[in-house]
Amino acid sequence: MTGTLPAPIRTLIVEDDPVIAEAHRVYVGRMPGFEVAGVAGTGTEALRVLTVSAVDLVLLDVYLPDMTGLDVCRTLRARGDTVDVIAVTSARDLPTVRAAVSLGIVQYLIKPFQIATFRAKLEAYAEFRRAALAPGTGALVQEDLDRMLAGLRSPRRPHLPKGLSESTLATVVETLRADSPLTASGLAERVGVSAPTARRYLEYLAARHLVSGQPRYGGPGRPENVYQWLG
Repeated sequence: MTGTLPAPIRTLIVEDDPVIAEAHRVYVGRMPGFEVAGVAGTGTEALRVLTVSAVDLVLLDVYLPDMTGLDVCRTLRARGDTVDVIAVTSARDLPTVRAAVSLGIVQYLIKPFQIATFRAKLEAYAEFRRAALAPGTGALVQEDLDRMLAGLRSPRRPHLPKGLSESTLATVVETLRADSPLTASGLAERVGVSAPTARRYLEYLAARHLVSGQPRYGGPGRPENVYQWLG
């Protein structure tokens, strides 16, 4: 008998900058196991959506035009809504962070951030949620609880495939952000690696939906893919 797939994590994005909100919407929509429940540009709109729609997770900016994200969270807790919240914000002062913790915000992501960091936060939350909702677990022992919370607070860095390095990957990402679209040979020249090596990094980033590749026609021989940074 085949098992049923877990329900997707319905996620509400609360962000007043339309460009950032759209980027978050697109990326969450690509994350396996997640589903965009809606996008809200104000605290008032967010509270309305949370009243009428089933939402599992809120990605909440602190700086909103009508109220702070903390006020949104306070209102939710006051009406008994225990929806999980991840703060995604440029606010980094200690009083704000302490208030977020006291309101039960499960993770705190400071802007600006790399897409890989965003992905790691969401993956860590999804793993925590799966463990928390697993049937028949009974009472947790201390080791289990510590492991669950440690994974939520300090998500594991994804392991790179053999032959790829963190330092070269960082250079590749920086180059693509500044100069894409690029072919593998063009990227290789800028980074100082061979074209096959550059292609491996591009394939790795494409698999994580951070770049897209399109064939370029017009010259002699086989068409060459041109890669555009999406992060």
